[in-house]
Amino acid sequence: MDLYVILGLEQGATESEIKRAYRRLARRFHPDINPGDGMAEARFRQILDAYETLIDPERRTRYDSGSPAGGAERRTSGFEGFDFSTRGADHATTFGDLFAEVLTSRGEQPPAAERGADLHQTLQLSFEDAFIGVQRTVAVTRRETCRTCAGTGLTRVSTGACLVCQGAGAVRTVRGHMVFTRSCPACGGSGQQRPRPCEPCAGTGQETRSEAVQVRIPAGVATGDRVRVPARGNAGMRGGEPGDLYITVQVAAHSIFRREGDDIHMAVPIAVHEAALGARIDIPTPDGDAKLRVPPGTQSGQRFRLRERGAPSTRDGRRGDLVVEVKLVLPKLLDERSKELLREFGRINGENVRDSFGETSQPTSPSASSRQASDTTRRSST
Repeated sequence: MDLYVILGLEQGATESEIKRAYRRLARRFHPDINPGDGMAEARFRQILDAYETLIDPERRTRYDSGSPAGGAERRTSGFEGFDFSTRGADHATTFGDLFAEVLTSRGEQPPAAERGADLHQTLQLSFEDAFIGVQRTVAVTRRETCRTCAGTGLTRVSTGACLVCQGAGAVRTVRGHMVFTRSCPACGGSGQQRPRPCEPCAGTGQETRSEAVQVRIPAGVATGDRVRVPARGNAGMRGGEPGDLYITVQVAAHSIFRREGDDIHMAVPIAVHEAALGARIDIPTPDGDAKLRVPPGTQSGQRFRLRERGAPSTRDGRRGDLVVEVKLVLPKLLDERSKELLREFGRINGENVRDSFGETSQPTSPSASSRQASDTTRRSST
């Protein structure tokens, strides 16, 4: 058969056109691409013979002049010790391709294990739950080891000879009159059929699953704190350790309490007579009701500190303080008797509370300055 017809070329085709035609046909009829297809293998032998004859200027000249050319000539050209049959051979185009294949196979290292990715979620908590600590169930969607292939990414198949190398474990690469043997890429040199990629995980060795994870939230967490749950992130690749799950806490605001660090602040209303005469009043705290002693002459805005009644620290468990600020609430004057009593009170205590309003003075010491600023704030609040 005409060698030019085999490659689909005109007789005057250039060297680059011959190479392009060979590469195009090799990608279509190569034995590795058509394992077990005898017709494709025979067709590829014709394509290879045509290419090797036409790419060599001397042999092409003899062929164009009508001299015999082909496979027989290749076997009597001084390489009788080599097996030049193309059965099971892997044909490439240049020596550069061959050496690239050899260097790549030698330099390949098995992929290293990779740690799984960490996962992040946000959890909303009430003020009370954040104060005492709770256990919550969190729904997590994560990458887990495939249950079908146990993370290998492969599906077991019945044993049998490799269809590419016919069980030899090696394929031959033909370069002109030379044959190079290398491990069969289809079976890895084993000569047996390799397992197919696992269908459920598409060969990745992992599948996506949702699960409920129990998370213990420690007492005293605040907005922005993160709770780490070990080994509840995505599974690692190729035997790597799994990642972690991080829960970021968001604490809802409370109607009474306000947190600053580990201290808890609150404002408590008191009546005029309680502030003037002193009293013991009931106040709510995160631990329940408590008694607060209001000394006589207490001013609006004055603060009282209850030790170790604040939030527990997530670092060492020590508790902060409860800071109570009193707010003076004036009574509603609904009857004449109350008005008369207040007028009488004003006549008996005729001190002008605005005498020092707006005055400035140089304090004699830092402690005196602090007391003066505190007193000014209380008078201004009232």
